[in-house]
Amino acid sequence: MNRVRVKFCGITRVDDAHDAVRSGADAIGLVLTKKSRRFVDPECAAAIRKSVPPFVSVVALFSDDDADWVSAATHQVRPDFLQFHGNETRESCESFGIPYIKSIGMAAAGADAVIAQHPNAVAFLFDSHRPGENGGSGVTFDWNTLPTELHKPLILAGGLTCDNVALAIRAARPFAVDVSSGIEHSPGIKDAEKMRRFISEVQRASGDN
Repeated sequence: MNRVRVKFCGITRVDDAHDAVRSGADAIGLVLTKKSRRFVDPECAAAIRKSVPPFVSVVALFSDDDADWVSAATHQVRPDFLQFHGNETRESCESFGIPYIKSIGMAAAGADAVIAQHPNAVAFLFDSHRPGENGGSGVTFDWNTLPTELHKPLILAGGLTCDNVALAIRAARPFAVDVSSGIEHSPGIKDAEKMRRFISEVQRASGDN
């Protein structure tokens, strides 16, 4: 199996970003939608972004947010990628001129339709939420329901923890995994030891084949 990449999402503090990088994360996620418990304001997000070294990607997450807010926040933070977690249209996602990941909520039918509507997404992230709801719930979904013919990188999220991520990787064979609540003390406050253990479990599962 090829090496599975890891994104730690919901980073709200510079120190947690540093711990994520030291643990071996490939990307960090900054939640810039105000409806989330892990919301970080653009000024703080920009400071976190500046603290991240080269070759670690920074992803800014939005969910059905006003276009002016997305534009202003991305201009200040300057992320490498955007992640859209709501019911955004292709035109909206593409209008900001930044490569984007489209999240798909697997608690409802319609994944194939979302995939078809976003041909220029650089990847699709599959989570356990319902469309329009926030992720980070700590709930998994049935990995057997994932699409089998996806011609884009598949990012697996939804209830992943140090205890189940190896099983998830073996079942879904994703390009990357995305975790938030599974590496936290509380919403937005990360646990450095859980980060290290999560990376270790991902590496172990990636090396099984």
